[in-house]
Amino acid sequence: MTTHNVNQGHGMHVVHDGPQQAPPLLLIHGSGASNRFWSPVVPSLAHRHRVIRVDLPGHGQSPPATSYDVPEQAARLAAALDELGLRQVTVAGHSSGGYIATALAAQRPDLVTSLALISSGPSLDALLPQPALLRVLTAPPLGPLLWPIRSDAMLRQGMAATCHRPVSLPDELIADVRGIGYRTLRAVLRANTAYIADRSLPDRLTALGLPLLVIFGAADPRWDPSSAHDYGKVRGARVEQLAEVGHLPMLEAPETTGELLLRFAVTVR
Repeated sequence: MTTHNVNQGHGMHVVHDGPQQAPPLLLIHGSGASNRFWSPVVPSLAHRHRVIRVDLPGHGQSPPATSYDVPEQAARLAAALDELGLRQVTVAGHSSGGYIATALAAQRPDLVTSLALISSGPSLDALLPQPALLRVLTAPPLGPLLWPIRSDAMLRQGMAATCHRPVSLPDELIADVRGIGYRTLRAVLRANTAYIADRSLPDRLTALGLPLLVIFGAADPRWDPSSAHDYGKVRGARVEQLAEVGHLPMLEAPETTGELLLRFAVTVR
C-alpha cells in the first residue's frame, strides 16, 4: 500500500511503499523530476524493502525552498528520515539525486549504510553537450520565455531526448515536470554544478568508505558513459553499465535496474 505525507519541518512530500518493518530504501530523484520517475521499479523493491520516495523542494508536490544547495537539501532529507525514526538506510540517487545522496551520507553516517548512484555524473569533465531541446528550454535567452508555454508534447520530447530506448511517460509524471518553476530549476542546476565543481563525486565517496553501486546507461546522452569507470577509484565500488540504455534506467530498463538495486541492498546487509 502506498501512503503519502508532508511535514512542515522538512517541507517535502514523502511517499511510502512496502512493509513498515522491512529494511529501508530511500530513492532520490534528479533535477527537473519527481518521485514518480521511480515508479516502475517500486513494485519489485517494495516486496523486500520499506521504500521511501521524496519530492525534493520545488519538485512534484513539494513547495519551493529558499536555497537549493546540495548540503542543505541533504539536511532536509536527514530531517525527514529522523522524523520517520529510520536508521541503516540504503540510499539510491538518480542523476543529481546522487549528489544529495552523497552529501546525506557525509553529513549523517549514522543514517546511511550504503549508496547506489544511477546516471550520476562524476565530475564536470564528464558532461556532454546537452540535447538541443533541453538547452533551449533550460537556458537563457529562450528558456525564460518558453518555459511558461511548454506543451506536453515538448516536455515528452525533451525527456525522450535523454533516453536511448522508448519510454512510457504517464500524464501524472508530465504534470510533475510542468509544475517546476524556471527559477527553481536554474537554481538547482547551479547548486549541482557547484557541488561537483568543488570536489568530484569519486573523491567524496572515497572519503566515505561506504559500499557503492554505480549504474550507468552505456548510451547516456547527458554524461560520457565511459566516465562511469571514474568510480573505480572508490574501494569496493561495483560499476554496472546497461547496454542500449540512456539517462533514465528506471524508465528504460526498470526490471534490470530494480534487480541490481535489490541484489545490492541484500548483499550489504
